[in-house]
Amino acid sequence: MVGRLILILGDQLSDDLSALREADPARDTIVIAEVMGEAAYVPHHPKKIAFLFAAMRKFAARLEGQGWRVLYTRLDDPENTQSIPGELIRRASETGAVEVLATEPGEFRLIAALEDCPIPVHLFPDDRFLCSHAEFDAWAEGRKELRMEWFYREMRRKTGLLMQGDKPEGGKWNYDHDNRKPAPGEITFDGPMRFAPDETVEEVLALVEERFAGNFGTLHPFWFATDRDGALAALGHFIANALPRFGDYQDAMLDENRFLYHSVISMYLNAGLLHWREICAAAEAAYRANEAPLNAVEGFIRQIIGWREYMRGIYFHEGPGYTSMNALGHDRKLPDFYWTGDTDMRCLSRAIEQTRDEAYAHHIQRLMITGNFALLAGIDPHQVHEWYLAVYADAYEWVEAPNVIGMSQFADGGIVGSKPYVSGGNYIHKMSDYCKKCAYEIGDKSGDKACPYNYLYWAFLHRHRENFGRNPRMAQMYRTWMRMSEDKRKATLDSAEAFLGRLDRGARV
Repeated sequence: MVGRLILILGDQLSDDLSALREADPARDTIVIAEVMGEAAYVPHHPKKIAFLFAAMRKFAARLEGQGWRVLYTRLDDPENTQSIPGELIRRASETGAVEVLATEPGEFRLIAALEDCPIPVHLFPDDRFLCSHAEFDAWAEGRKELRMEWFYREMRRKTGLLMQGDKPEGGKWNYDHDNRKPAPGEITFDGPMRFAPDETVEEVLALVEERFAGNFGTLHPFWFATDRDGALAALGHFIANALPRFGDYQDAMLDENRFLYHSVISMYLNAGLLHWREICAAAEAAYRANEAPLNAVEGFIRQIIGWREYMRGIYFHEGPGYTSMNALGHDRKLPDFYWTGDTDMRCLSRAIEQTRDEAYAHHIQRLMITGNFALLAGIDPHQVHEWYLAVYADAYEWVEAPNVIGMSQFADGGIVGSKPYVSGGNYIHKMSDYCKKCAYEIGDKSGDKACPYNYLYWAFLHRHRENFGRNPRMAQMYRTWMRMSEDKRKATLDSAEAFLGRLDRGARV
């Protein structure tokens, strides 16, 4: 009987992968490949590339130890065709295989490439997720609004997580109201668990340093886990030491502390080294043992079975055209400082510097600093999308695109959000200490020294009044704008126009 090829992608490093369950180790051959087609379709952060290549190599060795035959292609292999379809064709020629089994990729780009492959590729559902495409589509059918909160409640009922019968633990589904505290005077968590590079990682780091030296992002120091044991240890470290205070301070930001009480395990989860159920079970167990409060555990679990699953549902529900949506008609070029951090706006420069160094920023830095600015300034949402896809270690299009195109940039016209996530500088001032060292004055609303978020916020509302003037969640802001004197409104709009003019000219802002 002719064997088949079993394709495993870099974000499918899971023993319970559907394609593996369909395979027979006695006759089938696993194919794993490091290719430029995947490493360079956007300029991925060097840390992301190194993490995935090292994790892929270790997963291949793990499979070999379980008795599988694995054909592994390294990036610098002279025979490497540098694309996934190309490697499948090459390996089929070597083995005589005439078909491929694969688990569905998380990006339409790669799904299309496999569907067009000359060798038949049978795609199996990626059932490592809680909600299937069919289940999400059934939930979405007939709804006027696809709001995450209602979806999340269904996932809570389905899993039984934090439930007492058919009622939510504590009587409420959502404890966000308790999770918006500014950072405390002292952070008692020393950050995510760090791992010293071993021989495999060092070999990958040398390769990445040679091949991707021009990409945005620093490669060293490299401290990510690159196998399942390390990922589990990182999870345990977070549950024991940070989860109890995660809820209270999950939205806070500090100039000199990049991680606060965040888990920094999303890259392990999204690459397949961890499973959503074991993460949520560990968090719930901490609550049941009185080791973490309900607001922290509920908020953490909501990010995983709520937002994460909902984002994937939206991506596949809306289809390949989703990343091209631009409901607000924004067309300004992404500023160069997104690649350099070279701006006088302290919050932006620090968030970008952190992204450069760590391939990580937490959700409020992404949403209310870099995302908020891009939306207020009218940046082309597709360029914003490609930046986020490139710079974060946990970014794959199925999760990144709905977060950016939908939640952050409102480019989908309200599929994800009922209103745009925009704010002036006061929100950033409340939730961070960035403003203390900023060249701009948070208290000024217009003029050369005013915080740009302040006047850009009002200029955004003014510019899009036709879009949002009747939105009940924004009515109060429009009333506030119209109560301002004509002179004040003019000064605000003039300041915004002057700032955006400097931005367009490439001047430092």
